[in-house]
Amino acid sequence: MVKLTSMVKTSGCAAKLPPAQLHEVLESLPSMHDEHLVGGFENSDDALVYRLDDGTLVIQTVDFFPPMVDDPYTFGQVAAANALSDIYAMGSEPKIAMNLMMFPSCLDLDVMRQILLGGLSKATEAGAVIAGGHTISDPTPKYGLCVTGFAKEGEVWANKGAQEGDLLVLTKSLGVGIINTAVKAEMACESAAQAALESMTTLNKRARDEALSHIVHAATDITGFSLLGHCQEMAVASEVQLVIESEKVPVLPYAEDYANLGLNPEGMYNNRDYIGPCVDMNPLVRQSLKDVLFDPQTSGGLLFSMPKKDGLAYSKKTGFPIIGYVQKKGDKPLLVM
Repeated sequence: MVKLTSMVKTSGCAAKLPPAQLHEVLESLPSMHDEHLVGGFENSDDALVYRLDDGTLVIQTVDFFPPMVDDPYTFGQVAAANALSDIYAMGSEPKIAMNLMMFPSCLDLDVMRQILLGGLSKATEAGAVIAGGHTISDPTPKYGLCVTGFAKEGEVWANKGAQEGDLLVLTKSLGVGIINTAVKAEMACESAAQAALESMTTLNKRARDEALSHIVHAATDITGFSLLGHCQEMAVASEVQLVIESEKVPVLPYAEDYANLGLNPEGMYNNRDYIGPCVDMNPLVRQSLKDVLFDPQTSGGLLFSMPKKDGLAYSKKTGFPIIGYVQKKGDKPLLVM
């Protein structure tokens, strides 16, 4: 059987367009205004929010990428979990979804079937229904979902809203991009590869569900633009400075070891080049940990900015670590200690 990862140059969320190029294009486009559009990409939110005439809020996102694993079923699971995550990051639940499939003619159709079954398994776990989609013949396999959730006024979380004094809570460990690069180079140990797989296939459902009983001032999920990239977006949108206590950031086993070997994805360097000028980085932070902080995550965790009382209670209840705090706007959006 053909290895899926042998058919791609970049994999997972590491395949995202470099942020500098993306923003150059987006900032050149005319703005679209609609009285029903509550939120879009202006504040780097994870999904659009559209208000229907009856007041119902529709939350919609789309996400797809090339494989980061060779097993088709697992690839489908990871891609679906990643797409569903944007809805959780907005405080909602995925309800309906459509498949996006780009598939090479050289592969057996059972590979497509297994990818779709993997995606279906995660949508079912999330309580969402997949009904239809779109397929394209493409030399590079890619898969993902267009996902829709619903909410009432006041129930939606946004990237904007972090307040001075808030605590920052992260719900998954970092290092997936680095480990996937090591796996592709056949230099990763089995335990590292398995830890990355478990992280990527875990839905952010529990993280979202447990947060509903607490105050959330701002939220996002950590994907291809790295922890620091998504923190930068939250800081800019909220007009505050986010302080990251680097030693408190959870890191997957062996990720720093592989970073020391230079097994970093191209996306890490793209993120560092674009986001680096926005970061006041303590020179004592070791290089391998810096690499992890800029590492593109596939199906990463949620980042919450919560009032101190809520952040402490949420962290104690879930075990998710507090990795920093919010303070008044500084010279740069991010301070890494």
